[in-house]
Amino acid sequence: MANDNPALAGSLSPRRGSGFSSLEAARAGCWRALHCRLGRAAFCVVLAVLFTCEAEAATKIRLGVQKTGTFAFELAIISERRLDRKADVDIEVTELASPEAAKIALMGGAADMILGDWLWVARQRNLGRLLVFAPYSTALGAVMVPAASPIEDLAGLKGKKIAVAGGPLDKSWLLFQALARESDLDIASQADIIYGAPTLLYQKAANGEADATLNYWNFCVALESHGFRRLIGMDEVERRLGAKGPVAMVGYVFGEEFARTHAAALSRFFKIAVEAKDILAHSEADWVKIAQRIGIAGEAELALYRQTYIEGIPRRPVAEEAADARALYRILAKIGGPDLAGITTELDEGTFYQNTEMAPQEH
Repeated sequence: MANDNPALAGSLSPRRGSGFSSLEAARAGCWRALHCRLGRAAFCVVLAVLFTCEAEAATKIRLGVQKTGTFAFELAIISERRLDRKADVDIEVTELASPEAAKIALMGGAADMILGDWLWVARQRNLGRLLVFAPYSTALGAVMVPAASPIEDLAGLKGKKIAVAGGPLDKSWLLFQALARESDLDIASQADIIYGAPTLLYQKAANGEADATLNYWNFCVALESHGFRRLIGMDEVERRLGAKGPVAMVGYVFGEEFARTHAAALSRFFKIAVEAKDILAHSEADWVKIAQRIGIAGEAELALYRQTYIEGIPRRPVAEEAADARALYRILAKIGGPDLAGITTELDEGTFYQNTEMAPQEH
């Protein structure tokens, strides 16, 4: 990490005519003094302990996780099958109440990695906070309407009450507005928009308090299993806006510095994360446990939940996803403005972590 303190610049700079900095010379003197006081055998023990602690720190990853999210399910698979031990990765999990709590934990140094979206990562990078993003899931929500609704296309939403999960700067909502504008529909001003938490808006939709709802994929699954239909999925919205394939809006988020110091551990972690996804994709027994954990009673809803999860497993090269993300970001930045994107309308090249391939092997 670069030294940003001018007061330290002189002491940390190499002296002319010397291969060592004054700091390095001081360290060497300390080691010599310690060696003299302890003796060779004890000194070797101290070195062994120090290097062991350093190695353990380099393999530890502290995760901030929502208890009922799919990430928690995958981590349970990793723990139960001891994939972390086989991969020599020390995973420490902290359960968090919400995505906002996860962001606070990451930015405050209480977690090394969380799940988040690349739009937030891009915003943080624009503010000088160097985070990176690795694809986790391409599963997206949809605009849902009751099965008997007369609404058949985007134009049918004009003048209707639409419940939108998140807020005015939610990525799916912005992309949906962009698509609507291509049909000369300013959905934000020509419809009655209600913003709120996903759970609350799910209840409003189920109770008939909204004509349509744009919600996250798991709530869309629940609505679909209770007689709602998809007016349009966000995956289709992305394609119609220019994406060439599925784009993971949600991914693993961590700092550039952490990636630099824990590159090997991250590589091993991503491999067992892919393995856990593959196990979940093929394990009936594990999905029975998940159904009990999140309160899914019906087989049809569980089957749809599982299908959506599997379809959301990233299978494209990271570079391809990053290219589509750059195209979508230009659209998002245009609609969201400075409140969303800051001063730039281009996705920073370093946003996507390129040192891993997240796609599982096809069977």
